[in-house]
Amino acid sequence: MRLGLVIDLDTCVGCQGCATACKQWNTSGTTGPLTDLRPYERDPEGVWFNRVRSFEVESSPETPGGRTVHFPMSCMHCEDAACVTVCPTGASYKREEDGIVLVDQDKCMGCNLCAWACPYGARELDSEAGVMKKCTLCVDRIYDEALPEAERQPACVLTCPTHSRVFGDFDDPDSEVSRLTRERNGTGLLPELGYKPVNQYLPPRQPAVVETKEAGNVSDGGSVKKWINKLIRK
Repeated sequence: MRLGLVIDLDTCVGCQGCATACKQWNTSGTTGPLTDLRPYERDPEGVWFNRVRSFEVESSPETPGGRTVHFPMSCMHCEDAACVTVCPTGASYKREEDGIVLVDQDKCMGCNLCAWACPYGARELDSEAGVMKKCTLCVDRIYDEALPEAERQPACVLTCPTHSRVFGDFDDPDSEVSRLTRERNGTGLLPELGYKPVNQYLPPRQPAVVETKEAGNVSDGGSVKKWINKLIRK
């Protein structure tokens, strides 16, 4: 089993709902509180498992007028995870049963080697606890049989208002994550690095081309009337 996320960049609106729901769940969950420093002051800071970055894409023949792309980032749960390879204490590990990468906080000494090795910036040091923290795919939620089956999904997936996040097993060719990746040419981030990220991104669709017509000389009332009548007859 390879559990992970598909994220649709075409429908993500950058609302930060995933980041907020992640913070809420993991602060109250079994992974322990995520540090919040100066939460109500001018320079609040703390640990986040999810962050959404926004980019302005310049105008081009493919994107006339340009567009804004919102890019959610979290742990990719790589098949060949560099963070696991470099960890000197064995605190970072990848579960064989489902492929989720976790940190054993009893073994972590906060040396930051995993953060330097991760090309996705997915790990954050909890400066108060002195240990590394990262996305767990809500492992304490997705296996909680006390929850209704429909709610056994990561908090970010459940809260997404545009359903741009989908959770599932990439080893199952019939799962929704496999189907979406196949049909929309999904790809992992920076595949050329060779870490084989499990999470996949669906690229933005090309905007539909809207046919336009010349309105003619607007100072010529007759021409405008003819143009409108022609349009109505269509």
